Amino acid sequence: MRTVRYPLSCLVAILVLLSGCASTAEWSPSSSAKRDPRAANAPRVDLRKESVSDLMAPSNDLWMQIRQGFQLPPLDSPLVDKQTKWLVDRPDYVNRSMARSSRYLFYIVEEVNRRNMPTELALLPFVESAFNPEAKSTAKAMGIWQFMPRTGQDFKLTQNVFRDERRDVLQSTNAALDYLQRLYKQFGDWQLALAAYNWGEGNVAKAIKRNQAMRKPTDYQSLIMPRETREYVPKLMAYKNIVMNPSAYNIVLPELENHPYFVAIEVTRDIDVNVAAQLAEMSLEDFRNLNPSFNKPVILAAADQQMLLPFARAELFQMNLASYTKPLSSWTAVKVAKSETPEQLATRLSLNAETIREVNNIPRGMRIRAGSTVLVPKPPGKDSDIPEYLAEFGQLKLDKVAPPKPKTSKPAQASTGSKSSPSKTASSKTASSQQKSPSTNTSKSAKTNSNSGSGVSASVKSAP
Repeated sequence: MRTVRYPLSCLVAILVLLSGCASTAEWSPSSSAKRDPRAANAPRVDLRKESVSDLMAPSNDLWMQIRQGFQLPPLDSPLVDKQTKWLVDRPDYVNRSMARSSRYLFYIVEEVNRRNMPTELALLPFVESAFNPEAKSTAKAMGIWQFMPRTGQDFKLTQNVFRDERRDVLQSTNAALDYLQRLYKQFGDWQLALAAYNWGEGNVAKAIKRNQAMRKPTDYQSLIMPRETREYVPKLMAYKNIVMNPSAYNIVLPELENHPYFVAIEVTRDIDVNVAAQLAEMSLEDFRNLNPSFNKPVILAAADQQMLLPFARAELFQMNLASYTKPLSSWTAVKVAKSETPEQLATRLSLNAETIREVNNIPRGMRIRAGSTVLVPKPPGKDSDIPEYLAEFGQLKLDKVAPPKPKTSKPAQASTGSKSSPSKTASSKTASSQQKSPSTNTSKSAKTNSNSGSGVSASVKSAP
């Protein structure tokens, strides 16, 4: 199990330690259970004795705090005006993005302030994803910070069968800020650091060297770069303009109180996503908006997971969990020893093949590769959780099912000194026409786009 340094100075970690539940709804960790070091650095609340609301800060305007932390110098470019006008002309788009941001901005701003970084950086997810936690670019970048798979691996963001931490609000935010700090240290300039975040530090370094060789300036506006990177910082400055003076653009920002929107609950037993949402009395959509990293319909305890809940919902969750007597999880996982189709696996385990296909996103015409981890319904009477080695390292690899080879018939030997009889010829033709033609897989493999830069991603948001 890897250890991640992950301070949560702005987050309240709630440890649900209930011992009075039925065995199927038990939610108390054993003495040997591992503690997430991220939770250890946060203040804790025992909901049996305290109220979450007691920890809430006085209701202040978060937008004011963001404005007070602005540090980036103005960018004297007509592109800033162009991008600002693009946003102003689309108030519905801006309003949707602002509404989504209300769930995450307090945490991001607190982390930015803790690191003494410019608060303009807290607005960067507007540019990257419009604060959509499910955003996915054509280059396979994910989450509000749009991490590419390789960059996510570099910053220890787990990507396996059960979760993708590029979509995890806490993990991806800290990874993104780590990356931005590293880029600022490398280039000594926030505009160049932002260009490298979008285009890749290697590309920015090469552009600087080209200008140095030609004795040209090496600031952001003097470098030769792709159009998307050229417009990247102006897009951020456009959002800064709107936040700084929304009334000047006839935009009303949503009210954001200066206290945490969510709290974190340690997951100590496997629990289905729909059960967790039910106990918190939330819709599945609202629950997933705060917990978008879970790939499957179950949250695993073995992976030291936390789930995020709004303040009021955390207390409801605890109260409802105490009286819940049904199984918390209806799923388990198996490791496939040899390559087989979902139908073969379903037959072997006496399960429904369509259920296996749907929950594991296995297209037709694909075979499960040996060594893969597959989520399956939990057998009746089984109450154990998915083990740690599958929770941490489970991967699903698929191969195309090879079409069966066509049957080859031996040519009929002609009788010595005689011609083939008409009856044999007709019989041969009939037999040939009755042979089944080999099945073919007509599905096309999905096209993938590669990103030549080493940065996080291309922006998924359309822009002029």
